[in-house]
Amino acid sequence: MKTWQIIVLAFIFIMSVVGFISMGADKQKAKKGKWRTPEATLFIIALLGGALGSVIGMQVFRHKTKHWYFALFMPLILVAQIALVAFLFVKFA
Repeated sequence: MKTWQIIVLAFIFIMSVVGFISMGADKQKAKKGKWRTPEATLFIIALLGGALGSVIGMQVFRHKTKHWYFALFMPLILVAQIALVAFLFVKFA
C-alpha cells in the first residue's frame, strides 16, 4: 500500500470517529435539553470523510433517523465517499 493511500484511509478513519462521537454527543445534548450541534456541522463532518462514522452513529444512538434529509443524504454521502476512494485506489494504484 502506498503512503498516500495510508494517509487517505487514516484521515477517513479519524473523521469517521469524529462523526460517530458527534452523533453520540449531540444525542446526549438532545436528551438533556442542552445546546445542540448544528445540523450543518454534522453534515460537514460527514462530507469531510466522516460519513461512515456518522451513519453508524445515527443507527447506534438512534439519532436523526427520523429526519428524512439525514436518512437520505448521510447514506448517499457514504456511498459517494466509498466510490471516490475506490476510484482513486484503482486509478492511482
